[in-house]
Amino acid sequence: MFSKFAYTIFTESIDKYHEKDDVDQEFNNPYPKGDIEHLLYRKNWIDTVQWHYEDIIRDPNIQPKTALQLKRKIDASNQDRTDLVEYIDSYFLKKYQSVTIRENATINTESPAWAIDRLSILALKIYHMREEVNRLDASSEHIRTCKAKLEVLLEQKKDLSAAIDQLLHDIEGGKKYMKVYKQMKMYNDEELNPILRGQK
Repeated sequence: MFSKFAYTIFTESIDKYHEKDDVDQEFNNPYPKGDIEHLLYRKNWIDTVQWHYEDIIRDPNIQPKTALQLKRKIDASNQDRTDLVEYIDSYFLKKYQSVTIRENATINTESPAWAIDRLSILALKIYHMREEVNRLDASSEHIRTCKAKLEVLLEQKKDLSAAIDQLLHDIEGGKKYMKVYKQMKMYNDEELNPILRGQK
C-alpha cells in the first residue's frame, strides 16, 4: 500500500533530522532524483525543519530581527512545501495517465499529494507526541494526557492511510479522476503582491 510506503520514508526522514536536531544542518537526500522516494523524503524534510522553525519563533524572548529572519524562512519553506506537493501530484498524473475514466467517475475533494502532505505532518505529530509520552521530567498527568492524544493520532493515521490507499485504488480503476489546480500563491509573486510590486 502506498500510504505505508510513504509513511516509512517520512519516519526515516524524521529520525535522520533528529540525529542532529538542528534546523541549519545539511540536507542529504538518500534517494535518486526523479524517484518518488526522493520527492517524499524531501517533502517530509521540509515539513520537519519547518516544524522546528515554528517552535523557535514562539520563543517569547526571541529578538525581533531574528524573528523576522525566521518568518522569511518559514515563508520560503511554505513555498517549497507547495512545490513539492505539486511535483508529487505530477508523479500520480503521469502514473495514471493511461487509465480509462469511467462515465460516472467523480473527483475527490483533494488530490493524492495533498492527502499525503497531511500524512507527512501526521508523522511529525506522532513522533513528537511520543516524545512527550516518554519524557522523564514530565508529570504523570502530562504523560497520561499525551498518551490519550497519541492514541487519537494513531487512529487518525490508520484512517488517513486507508483513505489515501482507497483514493489511489479508485483512480487506478477509473472510478475517480485527478484534476490538479496549482496553488497560485500570490504573496511571493512580485507581480501579484502589491507590496512587492511597489518596491520594484
